[in-house]
Amino acid sequence: MAGKFELYKDKAGEFRFRLKAGNGQIILASEGYKQRASAENGIESVRKNSAEDARFDRTETKGGKHRFNLKATNGQVIGTSESYESASSRDNGIASVKKNAPGAKLEDLT
Repeated sequence: MAGKFELYKDKAGEFRFRLKAGNGQIILASEGYKQRASAENGIESVRKNSAEDARFDRTETKGGKHRFNLKATNGQVIGTSESYESASSRDNGIASVKKNAPGAKLEDLT
């Protein structure tokens, strides 16, 4: 099964999206957007920027977990991963975003 983007509204009424892998696991989540069009632009930015490894900012939390942010060309964060136990698991998450994002369909849950 292919990956997909889910567009939804959070409890505060903001639009958000998440990218899910073919197995249903969330591999990237967005910030909140006031406008639907902004969230849709964010999805397009993920599709475009996920092809470039340099756009992935690999970090470690204070608790020693590993995560990543996907950044646009202007340096703005467009998506954040969950926390992973190991750097190799984080790197697998990045590989999954690279594989799934470009062709992922959009499911509108609003």
